[in-house]
Amino acid sequence: MVPIAQQKIDLLEVSVYATRKEMGQAAADLGAARIRELLKERESVNIILGSAPSQLELYAALLTSGLDFGRIHAFHMDEYLGLAPDAPQGFGNYLKEHLFQHAGFRSVHYINGQADDPAAECARYAALLEAYPPDVIFEGIGENGHLAFNDPGVADFHDPARVKISNMDEVCRAQQVHDGCFASLEEVPRQAVTLTIPQLTPPEATLVITVPGPTKAQAVYHTLCGPITEACPASILRRHPHATLVLDRDAAANTGLVKV
Repeated sequence: MVPIAQQKIDLLEVSVYATRKEMGQAAADLGAARIRELLKERESVNIILGSAPSQLELYAALLTSGLDFGRIHAFHMDEYLGLAPDAPQGFGNYLKEHLFQHAGFRSVHYINGQADDPAAECARYAALLEAYPPDVIFEGIGENGHLAFNDPGVADFHDPARVKISNMDEVCRAQQVHDGCFASLEEVPRQAVTLTIPQLTPPEATLVITVPGPTKAQAVYHTLCGPITEACPASILRRHPHATLVLDRDAAANTGLVKV
């Protein structure tokens, strides 16, 4: 899989591929290679996955990667509060449909978006993440530059928590409609449980950030070309020692990395 452009921006490796399928395959290859390295040294590996249509090509490629999923503990990084347990928009349900039910993971740990006490649920999930520190994190970038549900105005690069309740901003909620997950903005929940920025960017983990499509081009521009600031939460990726941003041509359109 040969990228059409590559560049290192601060500490962040950036690779651009011609199509979404090639992008997803490259991201899966990168993450799977690191998982295999770790499995040579230990019995199991811990991963965190984002839940979004932008990750579908990644999921498909992971399923055909030949990984020993029976040695992988899986987590997801955010969940709406208040949806019905079987709602297809639920991020745990989305990952189950597109990935988890097709591979025999050693364990899958879901955030409970129906918990009676969301703060207690944050504490429960944080304790699990402490017990299973992530080795590889597969994530995306939102249209507003968010990582998980750490939107501008909520994101904290030095957040003391591992998991918290987030108030979703209007750009983030509108993205859920653009992605086809909800029919209207009124249907989109206003709160979610999210892993925090420090939990999503631990320096010892390998980060694979997969971002396709023209709707993400502006967020990618701010991530790579703007200041490192909580106004664009994804900009913090440029300080990570083991992170690769994998783009398709459309997502890279505003960066100057490719001709459009």
